[in-house]
Amino acid sequence: MKSQWSNFHQIGRNYFLAASAIYVSTEFNFLNTPLPDRSSFCFAAKDRSSFVVLKSEAEFNSALSKARDGSLPSVFYFTAAWCGPCRLLAPVILELSNKYPDVTTYKVDIDEGGLTNAIGKQNVSAVPTLQFFKGGVKKAEIVGVDVMKLRNVMEKLYK
Repeated sequence: MKSQWSNFHQIGRNYFLAASAIYVSTEFNFLNTPLPDRSSFCFAAKDRSSFVVLKSEAEFNSALSKARDGSLPSVFYFTAAWCGPCRLLAPVILELSNKYPDVTTYKVDIDEGGLTNAIGKQNVSAVPTLQFFKGGVKKAEIVGVDVMKLRNVMEKLYK
């Protein structure tokens, strides 16, 4: 038989989770504006041509060919909407894309329908993963959240 306290515990746990979600969603809204699309963090960089959200395999292949032919220094940021570490890294990615406007940053959501084959070709096995291209060659890769390493790689490659 369930006690009256088991229901209380469930309600308390649900309240805590809801309160935590509200806190997190407002804490990372640095511009203190409504977020039009919660699956994308590019609202602050929407006018910048150095930040591109890839949504199809054709877009991904085009961006990758530009990176590989050396015409465009690029960072590919592989992420997922459900990934907590990715959300923590998002403001840093925005900051660096503004700091290095000549480097195109591509956001690739691994759960986007048409990107499965393209992501497999890049050997992405975890998120967040960042791949750095310069001069047509992949120069570096970071798997996981390492903000200092990210800043150092960007400084070394693109300054």
